[in-house]
Amino acid sequence: MTFISTLRLNLCAAAIGALGVIGCSNTADTAATKDSIESKSLAITQIVEHPSLDEIRRGILDELADQGYTEGENLNINFQSAQGNLATAGQIAKQFAGDLPDAIVAISTPSAQSVVASTNSIPVIYTAISDPLGARLIDENNVPTQDNVTGLSSQLPIEPPLDLIQQIAPDAKTIGYVYSPGEANSVSVLNQLKKAAPARGLSILEVAANRPTDVAMATRSLDGRADIIYTSLDNNVVSAFEAMANAANELKIPIIASDEFSVARGATAALGVNDYDFGRTTGKMVYRVLNGEMVNTIKPEVMNELTLYVSPKHAKVQGVSIPAALLKDAINVDTQMPINVE
Repeated sequence: MTFISTLRLNLCAAAIGALGVIGCSNTADTAATKDSIESKSLAITQIVEHPSLDEIRRGILDELADQGYTEGENLNINFQSAQGNLATAGQIAKQFAGDLPDAIVAISTPSAQSVVASTNSIPVIYTAISDPLGARLIDENNVPTQDNVTGLSSQLPIEPPLDLIQQIAPDAKTIGYVYSPGEANSVSVLNQLKKAAPARGLSILEVAANRPTDVAMATRSLDGRADIIYTSLDNNVVSAFEAMANAANELKIPIIASDEFSVARGATAALGVNDYDFGRTTGKMVYRVLNGEMVNTIKPEVMNELTLYVSPKHAKVQGVSIPAALLKDAINVDTQMPINVE
């Protein structure tokens, strides 16, 4: 059994169990006709615009449209991006709280934290969160910290990406980790890395990048100090990913990422959830709220099915090759077709 097949078996069972309630609805059976649906208002915010978060948002809107809520017809949408600024995220959250929409969707950890701090009455559905416990959106029993909150997270274990790193760079000793100290999800991943790496003979070299403009310099600081770079879904890093990739190419340091689009933008490989599917699943939760369900009756869910994305082209530029055993079940972003290696 291949690495990614084993991973899917381990994670999908949990994901199917957790998501079965919201993930298997038949659109034809559940969606009402548009003429019979009362018009609703939906506020959506995300910390920054980059392909991964944008794809999640697209999935949400497509799911709502399939369920009968179409923007411009019976759904009024107010979308605001904080452009990577935490203060702006707070201002957007306060504006939304004053606007009193029927629901708020918060895409990314900083946006979710800002919105939850601004309202305890408007239904809030968070998404694109990797550590809702660390972000204080839920408690240890998976209960939201406020009655008006629910959402979808991808609480991914750290072992699979470490397995991937050691298969692609078996001689690596030091993993460079460029991250934003202000993002709770990135700090959580760093703590997991520090805990798990020593048992594998690996060390973690952390470099802070507080703004997207810091990412290139932080990456170049790894020259001669790190053998490989690992990136989580840190929004500062992802929004400046081309800058990271260009620096890594110059230094011949391979990048292992956490989302499909970072591979398309320059990483060697990534293990991550499918962002569009993540959005569609989130959209099912949003639909339930707009359709009249009380948000405190909708349990927070976890979506953990991982897909392996690879770019042989970027791997070559960064000085590595991807083993055939990994290619067998991977999605090649260079061609957007599955690779089948016998």
